[in-house]
Amino acid sequence: MDDPELRNLFARRLGRRQLAGLDAAFAVVMIMLMLAVTGNRAGSGGAAPAEIAITVATWLPLAVRRLWPRPVCAAVLAMTAVSVIAGLPPEALGAAAYAVYPVALDVPRRRWLPTPVIGVVSCVVLFGGTLAGPVGGGADQAVTLVFGAAVLGGSWTIGRAVRERRAYAARSARQLADRAVTDERLRIARELHDVVAHSMSLIAVKAGVAVHVADARPQEALDALRVIETTSRGTLAEMRHLLGVLREGSMPDAPDLAPVPDLSALPALAERAAMAGVRVDLDVRAPDLPESLAVSAYRIVQEAVTNVVKHAAPARCRVTVAADGGALRIHVADDGPGTRVLPGGPPPGAGHGLVGMRERVMMYGGDFSAGPGASGGFEVAATMPYETGATT
Repeated sequence: MDDPELRNLFARRLGRRQLAGLDAAFAVVMIMLMLAVTGNRAGSGGAAPAEIAITVATWLPLAVRRLWPRPVCAAVLAMTAVSVIAGLPPEALGAAAYAVYPVALDVPRRRWLPTPVIGVVSCVVLFGGTLAGPVGGGADQAVTLVFGAAVLGGSWTIGRAVRERRAYAARSARQLADRAVTDERLRIARELHDVVAHSMSLIAVKAGVAVHVADARPQEALDALRVIETTSRGTLAEMRHLLGVLREGSMPDAPDLAPVPDLSALPALAERAAMAGVRVDLDVRAPDLPESLAVSAYRIVQEAVTNVVKHAAPARCRVTVAADGGALRIHVADDGPGTRVLPGGPPPGAGHGLVGMRERVMMYGGDFSAGPGASGGFEVAATMPYETGATT
């Protein structure tokens, strides 16, 4: 079993001071190592003071390479050239490569810098030089300079590649964040549509009843007004919850205000539909559904019943919701006229109701159909597969 403390230690990102401390430690260690190498090559007399000064001046600036990358790079390159001319160990080229890397990370991208070409040429030179082996005679210094240029080119290429990778990761993170915001807005828009469409349809039906019976049956008109009052208050409360999500959702300690109705809320939905003259017969056999699927199922049934209220009331409606352990099936059928057009209203499918139901079903890779039933009325059918045992 993995040790969580070790995993957290290596997963933690080092701070700027810690990285600067590592650079300083690296510079000190390399100075000591280079002085030892220089002293061994010089023999019993040890390294000359000039050699010591050049070695220190070459490696010491690397301690602050993250603070001032460009000045440090210029200083180290100059001292590396002096070191090569003075015949000091060629390991000083490592200091130059170490100084070039943060500059490659810091410099903005420019089209005239052929980084891919630099990388390819550097690889060819390094690989070819390794295969060729040491070169004797007076060509040693020239070969060292060419090899050093290839090392610098490789360091530059690696730095540019890391910079591009970080930029790509940042762009991907921004795109994911923007996509998450868009998805959340679409979800809230669907929720608002479902809430408002259902409630306003019920209010419109009851308002029409109240107008027609106000003179002849005032008590019935009063009952209709009570239904309107109750429905409107409930709708306003639910809309406040939804708007609260937009207002408080970015706060880490904000409570979860999003309404999450599930199949247990279907009886209340049937009661509200009955107030508008639509009798709903429920047959729900879907225990232990994932939460998100239960919410989508409720919204699909709500929209389908709302359409019955708007287009077919008074009518009778049968709602069947059944799960067989691998798929959830929803079927809503009414005995109305079989059309979904109000006088002067939009043509079938022009509204957001059927589109919203279809989108919810498509999220799960399911099948959706809506249209006149074979024996009259209108039917809505949806099948949504899901994984058993899922809880979200």
